[in-house]
Parts: sequence; C-alpha cells; structure tokens
Amino acid sequence: MAEPITRPVKVPAAHQALTVLAHLGRQAGPVPAAAVARDLALPRSTTYQLLATLAATGFVVHLVDERRWSLGLAAYELGTGYVRQAPLARVARVPLARLVDRVGHSAHLVVLHGREVVYVIEERAPGRPSLVTDVGVRLPAQLTASGRAMLAALPAAQVRALFPDSEAFVTRHEAGPRTISALRRLLADVRRTGHAVEDGEVTPGFASVAVAVLDHARHPVAGVAVTFPCTSSPALVAPSMLAEVARTARAITARIGG
Repeated sequence: MAEPITRPVKVPAAHQALTVLAHLGRQAGPVPAAAVARDLALPRSTTYQLLATLAATGFVVHLVDERRWSLGLAAYELGTGYVRQAPLARVARVPLARLVDRVGHSAHLVVLHGREVVYVIEERAPGRPSLVTDVGVRLPAQLTASGRAMLAALPAAQVRALFPDSEAFVTRHEAGPRTISALRRLLADVRRTGHAVEDGEVTPGFASVAVAVLDHARHPVAGVAVTFPCTSSPALVAPSMLAEVARTARAITARIGG
C-alpha cells in the first residue's frame, strides 16, 4: 500500500540549523558567528546555540584561535554521499539528452566549485567534434558560459570573495575578464538577459550559451550549456537555441524542487 502524501511540516529549529549550514557552505572561508547572525537575521544567542549544536554533531567546527566557524567533517561526509549517489546527474541526464536532440549540438551540465566549474555530464551530439568539456574536467568559472550563469546568481559579496585580486583571474587564450570590475559588468549583462555567453574563450572557434539551475532559495546549483561552432564574431545565438537551453534549465530546476 502506498504511503499517503502529507504536507511538509516546518520545524523552526531544524529550518534554522539547515539555513546556517547552507550559509556556511556558500562562504569562501570560515566566518565569525556575528557575521552569520547578521547575514541570516538571527538573534546572536540563537546563532551561538545553533552553532554549538552543529559543532557537537560534527557538522561545523569552531576555530577557537580565529574566533570563526567553518563546516566540519560530518558536512564533508554528507557532501561526498551526495556525490556517490549523484542525484543531480540522475535527474539532469534525460533533460540534457532531449536538449541535444532538439538543438543538434553538444550540451553539458556543470557545478560550481570555488572559482572553477566541474563538468558533471556531457551529452555529445552525433557527428560533433569532441571538446575539452569532458566529465570531471575543471575550468575557470569566469571563462565559461555556465560558470558565468551561476556566478551571476550569487551575491556580489560572494563573487568578490571568490575573486579578491587579479591573480584569481586565469585565462586560457588571453581572453575573458581579468579584473573584478570587468567581471561585474559581464555578470550584470547576464542578470539583465537571463543567460550567459562565451565566445572562443574556452576553445577558439566555439561558443557556448548557458542558463543557471536554481534551488528553492534561488541559489545556483548547476549550469546548463550548449556549445556550437561560431562562424561570426561575436557569435550569434539563435533565439530557438536560447529558448531550449532555458527550457532545459527550468526542467531540471523543477526536478530538484527549485
């Protein structure tokens, strides 16, 4: 007999603890408890109680000498369990394959890891050449369309923390943003249009268009992109292709409860 479907019951303490964990996971490094309380609009006493409880279970660590808090080993084990089960790849594979069928070009799904993107799925279109975007490959996020789509969905302070100085900007073919101001302008365009494009910055002669996949808190969990040969400069993205990429990103967003 199937279990009855019930409405989720919101438990305030559990919700607050998970919010704190998610917030710590989005930071570039350990943060003070006062910053957590401020960013999440929580009372300081509540914040310290939550952090102490999470520390007791190993999900966070109190760096006493630095007076800061960071994710703990239990959070890492939770993350590696997610990787082992690969739910994101499972829910995204069919929509991505359908995207390739509709546009006739190779598509991929990536996740953001610090200043890099990691390719989780590559669906190659029949007859299309192989690209550098194979599964497991890492590339600078600010150079890829999918990375730009995700960076544009992050708070400005988090982007600044990821790219604190000029040394953080890595290029492949002497192209792409090299300063935080140039990156901000690029990401502003992405937010305005709802999609990101890169033109020959990853592989000369090829361009990509991407849209971010967002979770329930509108945090970017992945990027969907299509890569195609570019015969003009700058590359022109067909409206039909853009619509299909956006459609696929929305489908994956819906599948993960975003």
